[in-house]
Amino acid sequence: MQLTETSSRNKQQNFVSQTVLHHTMEERPVGEAVISNRRLEQDPVKWRLSPSVFMKWALKTSMWLIFVTWIAMFFLYPSKSMEGMFQKLFHATGRTFFGILGAVFLTFSAPILIIAFLAMIYLAAFPREYHEKKKPDFLRFRLRTFPVLINGPLGIVSAAELIGMFMFTAYIIWAFSAYTIQNHRSISKMTLPSKEKSYLMIERSGRRLGSIGLSCLGFLFLPIARGSILLRLIDVPMEHATKYHIWLGHVVMAIFTLHGLCYVVVWSLQGRLLHQIIRWKSNGFSYLPGVISLLTGLLMWVTSLPPVRKKYFELFYYTHQLYAIFIIFLALHVGDSIFSVAAGGIFLYLLDRFLRFCQSRKTVDIVSATILPCGTVELVLSKPRNLSYNALSFIFIRVRELSWLQWHPFSVSSSPLEGRRHLSILIKVLGEWTGKLRENITKASEQPQKDFPYQSHPRITTSVEGPYGHESEYYLTYENLILVAGGIGISPFLAILKDILYRLRENKPCVPKKVLVIWAVKKYEDLSLLSMLDAKSICPSFHDKLHLEIQTYVTQESEPVLEDGKLCESVGCSSFPMTNGSSMSSLVGTGNNIWSGVYFISSTIGFIICLGLMEAFYITPFHVTRWWFKGLLFIICMIASVFLFGGFVVILWHYWERKVLSREKYMNGDDKSRSTQYNEPKKQLVACQPNLASSSSTQYGYRPDFQEIFNSVSERWGKADIGVIVCGPRNLRSSVAAECRSRTMVGNQTIFHFNCHSFDL
Repeated sequence: MQLTETSSRNKQQNFVSQTVLHHTMEERPVGEAVISNRRLEQDPVKWRLSPSVFMKWALKTSMWLIFVTWIAMFFLYPSKSMEGMFQKLFHATGRTFFGILGAVFLTFSAPILIIAFLAMIYLAAFPREYHEKKKPDFLRFRLRTFPVLINGPLGIVSAAELIGMFMFTAYIIWAFSAYTIQNHRSISKMTLPSKEKSYLMIERSGRRLGSIGLSCLGFLFLPIARGSILLRLIDVPMEHATKYHIWLGHVVMAIFTLHGLCYVVVWSLQGRLLHQIIRWKSNGFSYLPGVISLLTGLLMWVTSLPPVRKKYFELFYYTHQLYAIFIIFLALHVGDSIFSVAAGGIFLYLLDRFLRFCQSRKTVDIVSATILPCGTVELVLSKPRNLSYNALSFIFIRVRELSWLQWHPFSVSSSPLEGRRHLSILIKVLGEWTGKLRENITKASEQPQKDFPYQSHPRITTSVEGPYGHESEYYLTYENLILVAGGIGISPFLAILKDILYRLRENKPCVPKKVLVIWAVKKYEDLSLLSMLDAKSICPSFHDKLHLEIQTYVTQESEPVLEDGKLCESVGCSSFPMTNGSSMSSLVGTGNNIWSGVYFISSTIGFIICLGLMEAFYITPFHVTRWWFKGLLFIICMIASVFLFGGFVVILWHYWERKVLSREKYMNGDDKSRSTQYNEPKKQLVACQPNLASSSSTQYGYRPDFQEIFNSVSERWGKADIGVIVCGPRNLRSSVAAECRSRTMVGNQTIFHFNCHSFDL
């Protein structure tokens, strides 16, 4: 009986090892970020003798080697000449305790986890802090900031992204072509009728498509892990990575759809469609779970298409939560060994999702809320001192009085140097949710607690996720900056300007010397947002160090409704008492790197322990061989490791955070007296057109002419690298990107580096 079980297990391992295929990832600038070396200004001898520099170099080299080996395996696996080598690898590692599952996981999922582990060490040991560097003597052309495709269905695509897309597409074509040739050769040798050979060819092609789709699935979840250590390593913010998730989602679902259609066509021609669809096999692929997974994926795919997503956003959002069903039934369909192909990326997403869940449970106090003359709402939120962010960060916010499920992203409008215990956001009233928020704030301002001491004070209960954003402050690396905003898109640029002014005041490293702000608004009253920036109070002598020019365009008015310089009253300023001093949690986003590393290591080790215990005390003793059931057990181990092992670390992390906050309160005195400056209701007089810039102008009745503006900048600023950052509607981004592309392609002495800061869903 033991010999029979051993023989059966060997056959299963052979079948799985032949079925499991290579995986690939979208060629994003990971390698570029992993191997990118910063300019070292130390003496070469000192550099060679420095242990820290050697450790930094060793970590980068290790991550690079793992990444290159990983990608090479993806491309080599479809090759017939390499098939024998991979078979030997699977059989050699398949004799270990974890069997073929461990072999496949170690080959295809472990590398991404190892890179993530090394990235934890790298960012913890060498945090990215901005240091002013010597200006290079040559202009720098960057693939990441050169837009190539602009008005196509993919939006604005940089040269680096286009190269990655070409390599990713080439891999899929190469893999499918190689497998098609192999299938044709093997089937042509069979003595079967031509019709049966055609059926078999279609069925095997469908199997190969499913394997290629599974390989892509492992990378589908990496871009939407908002606080992912991998995104921080390559300095790609989540708002940019979201479009990679969208591209990968279309590719994955297209491949899986073709995979399912191949089987449907064959089964229909053979007259056994219904019988096969409802079939749930013990060993091998279970078709019914695959059908459920595919239908769930198709529902998410259809509701995510732009016409549906933009018109019925809540439908898109809620159906996208079905990803759990999609993943679980996929594991039931293919079993644990084949599912482990995509397990690495999914596991990293689960780690991030659990942290986000824990962070969002905490109630965050609103220090103050103000309604500006243009109707925009400013919220000032409490945060701990150890929570770091940069001026281009954004947060997700939920207001329980409005909805328990809706989360909305907003750019941070304050500088990290502005206040250690708070950050602010600007919210433009554009829809039902933002309209209700402004209405609640208005009611709160009309019923102050001192006038109604025996009534409950109106409150707004908020939860926050983030902050997220760039790991580095790249806007500080340009001596010349052009900030182009449309409407509320000025919010992150107010944070940038504040950050620059605070750095100038405190004599911190700050490269920007010339800043041009181009801002297009619909109404003149929208210009009151500039009142959020009081440059002279921040740095009275900023004119000596910074040439700031602001060009505003009022597109829907031919003349000013209010006279320039007329004071406008902030109509609705309300304060919310800090009853418990609850501030934002630092579990995700730019949280503590040490605790993040412990959380990751603990969960990963816990995952291995759970798999080992399951194998030793259940699968082997009870002779569990059903593929679908082992796939379910694999998913349970993933979830249990995150909740149990990772959850224990989160509890300790939260306890440590509370101790740090308590110590800070004790050292700084009573928190209530310290926060009085934010909690007292007040009304301010703000100028609608403050004198901020060295040269300011306001144009009425037309939009900015970027060709004329860029011509003027090129003539005045001469040969220079100019960073262009855009935040606004899609048409605005496309116009600026087209101008940057045209000027860089003609070989001008001035290079415009295009950067986009817009979050679209």
